[in-house]
Order: sequence, then structure tokens, then C-alpha cells
Amino acid sequence: MNSFSSFPMREELTRAISDLGFETPTPIQLKVIPQLLSEPIDIIGLAQTGTGKTAAYGLPLLHHVDVSVKHVQCLVLSPTRELCMQIQEEMTRYGAEMRGLRITAVYGGVSISGQIKDVRANPQVIVATPGRLIDLLERKAINLDLLKFVVLDEADEMLNMGFREDIDVILKNTPAREHTWLFSATMSNEVRGIAKRFMKDWKEFAAGAANVTNENIDHQYYVANHHNRFETLRRLLDFTPGIYGIIFTRTKQDAQEVSEKLMKMGYHVSPLHGDMDQKMRSKVMERFKNKQLQCIVATDVAARGIDVNDITHVINYELPDDPEVYTHRSGRTARAGKSGICMSIVSPKQISNIRQIERLVKQKFHKSDIPDGAEIVRKKLFFYLEQIANAEPQADFAKLYRDSIHETFAEVDKDELIRKLIWLQLRDTIDAYQDTEDLNAGYASKERGARTGRSVRLFINLGEKDGLNAQKLLQFITESTDVDPSTIERMTVRDMSSFFNVPSDASEYIIEHLSSKKFKGRKVRLEEAEQRTEGPAGRPGGFGGGGSDRGRPRPGGSRFGGESRGYADRDGGGGGYKGKKKY
Repeated sequence: MNSFSSFPMREELTRAISDLGFETPTPIQLKVIPQLLSEPIDIIGLAQTGTGKTAAYGLPLLHHVDVSVKHVQCLVLSPTRELCMQIQEEMTRYGAEMRGLRITAVYGGVSISGQIKDVRANPQVIVATPGRLIDLLERKAINLDLLKFVVLDEADEMLNMGFREDIDVILKNTPAREHTWLFSATMSNEVRGIAKRFMKDWKEFAAGAANVTNENIDHQYYVANHHNRFETLRRLLDFTPGIYGIIFTRTKQDAQEVSEKLMKMGYHVSPLHGDMDQKMRSKVMERFKNKQLQCIVATDVAARGIDVNDITHVINYELPDDPEVYTHRSGRTARAGKSGICMSIVSPKQISNIRQIERLVKQKFHKSDIPDGAEIVRKKLFFYLEQIANAEPQADFAKLYRDSIHETFAEVDKDELIRKLIWLQLRDTIDAYQDTEDLNAGYASKERGARTGRSVRLFINLGEKDGLNAQKLLQFITESTDVDPSTIERMTVRDMSSFFNVPSDASEYIIEHLSSKKFKGRKVRLEEAEQRTEGPAGRPGGFGGGGSDRGRPRPGGSRFGGESRGYADRDGGGGGYKGKKKY
């Protein structure tokens, strides 16, 4: 059986999935569907996100539904309202030709009164989040006494979200339950505990090794100091024109703040998190699916309801606390046999976390350099040129505007016209990335700092009388600012004050964050040490600047190189973005 048409399903289902274009089952569907159609038993299905689990259990459920009976026969539990809505939508499509079939979804975030009305209309299938289902049970608005089938979808995530007690309560209220089907990306002790308490003689079906991500995903990581995270994200977005992806954050606040900053800078993004009402979340998902948004900035919980096959990139703004969550995130790309990229922004001290995830998913991650301004401009240039080359204007367009176009540009040389068009397209990017800093950090940060010589000497009003030595002061600085310890150099601790060097691009961030702190009740004061004398143990002759390069001319001019730039010289030489003076 290597096609859907070979499955012994009821005719209505076979016609519906044929109309939907379903042909070849995924590995988990190929293993599970024949078993559940011919001999329903308790099962555990292990498969990663995006492998077709909804059809794996949805088609057998509908095959066994008796549409002539008007009570709840099947229950599907899911962790989030987005996933709940998605499951209802997909199962409705599968059962489109089953006359008399009713499928209802119940979830939080919307009025319960309308859902009470829906469940009292006697649907055969209920798709629910645990919390809202318990609300309905407590109100005696729903009766599960005659329920035969229960599906726990994304069981590991429901347990991670604290729904264990809710699941226990729900399953104890299904006395006639004949079969339990549990689907999960991972087989944790908690998941196995649910199986032991509520399932009998179950079989396990696994599609691929547990926790192994799609081989079509290119896993990349970029090492940046914590205070450069947002600028790194911005560069990655600009370096991937045409991106259609998800940016993952740990918290709802981060999702909101990051998306707001990006939107103010002109990026077509939107947040997606639990503090948004259902109407707004649905609107965001509609815009994303219609590709009106290039990215959404989401928390792990909110992203559970996203089912889009052509996502090109997943970006981890921060690594998840649980390495297994990485597999859920990265699984949002490279679906349906396509390839995808998963980018992670990490601090130097998180390199060990990357190694841990590599062992978990059994794939090697690629360390990539954060692109500089010249690379971003070049990438956008070629993207724009490709768009022009592949554009197919409407036939009427040329007829309507040909005379006006020719009249306007009759005296303009072709190369000059090309140069003007490209300048209009790229000038904002060029202005944004003129003379940008190197954001790459990591084990080579000390070597990089020594090579560039760009550092600032800082004074802090804490010293030995505050119980500090160099090690304790370093710990206080790094814990208060989350900067990489390797960026702090040449520490000198005195009785009542101390001095240390930091990269110039980090000095303002460190001053801002440390100046808002207190140490043992004492307000911290931090400032550049240019006007202070460090004392006999400092540099010979006192200290007046401590290695800062302020006011010094940059060797080599612009980071883009050269003193002039142009799209193409008239004699055929040169080309590309090279400087700042003219086009």
C-alpha cells in the first residue's frame, strides 16, 4: 500500500482526498492508517511536526464515525487554539462528502456561549484544547459518556504546557472509551506515563528516529554578543531577501518588542503570541498564509498552530531552554519534500548548547559569519536583478504606458537608466549599512579586538572596599549585562574604583545597563575613563583614553572600500558598490 487509493477507506473519504490531491502517504501515514482502518487498537505515533499526523489519525477516525448517530464519538485534544482550529479545518476537508458529519472545535480566547451552542448541536467529532473542554464539562454542556475514540495530538507539548492534570481529568470522564491514539514528537517519561495509565496493549509506530530533524534543513548558527542580537537579526533578514519564515522568541514580551522594532524599520512582520485575542491572531495567520507578511515573530506555544508548507527560514532569536523544542521549531521549514534553513543567533557562551542540540538531532550545524554591509548590499542587488530578469509585465501595460515611458526617458542613456533604477531600489539599504561594525563574536573575539584596536577604557565606582576582586567584578559585569566575558579585558581593581576595557561598539550598552544597577545597596556609576587618571599601576604617565579610537581616522576608509562607487563604468570596467561619493 503505497498510495491513498489503496487504503480500504469508505468511498466518501477516498473521493475527498483525491480531490485534495493526496497521492503518496508520508511514512507515519503509511504505518498508522492501514492498522487503524482494519483493526483499531491503542497506538503511540512518534513523528516530527509537519509529517502529516493529522491525516494519520483523522482519516481513520472519520472512517469509523457513524454519521447517523448524533452524539460525540471522537475527541481530539490539542495544546493550542491555533492547532485546534487547524485540525478542525483539515478534518472538515477530509469529510467534505460525508453527509450528516459535524465537526466542532472548542478552545479558549473566545466566548464560551457560542461554543456551548455548537456542542449541543450533537457533533460526532470534537476538537478541543484541554482547558476549554474542562470548562464545558464543569458546566455540563458536553457529555463524553458515549465517546469511543480519543486522540492526544502533540502530547509532549501538552505535558510541557502543564496540561497533565487536565488530561487525567478528561480521560477519566470517558468511561466508554475504546481506543486511545497518542501522537508525539518525542517519547518522554511523562508521555509514557500517560500511556501506562490510560492505554492498554498499545503499539508504537515511529517515522524515523526520535528527535532527528529533517535532512533537508540546513542548520546554521551565528555568534553575536547579547547586545548585538537585534542588529544581527536585522542583518540576517536583509541578507535573505525573499524570506518567508518564522522568528522564534522565548517570551511573549520579546515577540512583541522585536516585531514592533522591525515594523518601525519597514519590515513586513507581525507578532503572534498568547496575549493577542483570537480575532487578531486569526488575522495575523491569514495575512501570513497569503504572504502579505514576510515573517511572523512567535513564541513556541503560538507557533503550534502554524501549518504552512513553503516556509523558507526559521530563525531562533534565542535558543530554546529545552533542546528538544529546537526540533519543533526547525520542523516548521523543509516540509513536503522541500529544503529549508534554520538560523540560530547565539552568544559565545551558548556554543555548548549548539553542541548539545547537534548530538540530539544527529546533524552537524554550520557556523556562519554575520554578514557585513557590503555583503548585504551585494545580495540585495543580485536579488533585485533576478526579479527584473524574471518579471513578466502584463501585455496591456506596455500598450498603455509605452509612449509616456519612451517620452520621459528618450534622452537617458540605457546604462544611466539602469543605474538610476538600481539606486532607487538599494539606497535605503546602502544608507543603513554604510560603515557598519563587525558583529561576529566568539572564541576569536579577543584576537579580533587586538587586530582592530577599537576598545574603550571604562571607570566604575566599585573596588576592593566593596569586596571585589577582578574575578568578582567580571562576574558582576557579565551577569548584569549578559555580555561575553571574553570581551572584558585589562581589568584593574583599586580600593574604591576599577577600570576595564570593552569593545567600542559595546561601551554604550554596558554603561547604560550597569548604570541602572546597584551593588550591595550602592548605586553604580560608570563612565568612560578618558578624563581620569588610573594611578601608578595603570598605564605609564596616567590614562587618557585607554585605547579608544575616537577621533582617529579609519584605516582604509569605508568598510565598503574605496572612495567612489558605481553600478557600471561606461567603458565596461568596475561595477558593484564601492564607496560613498557618487553614482
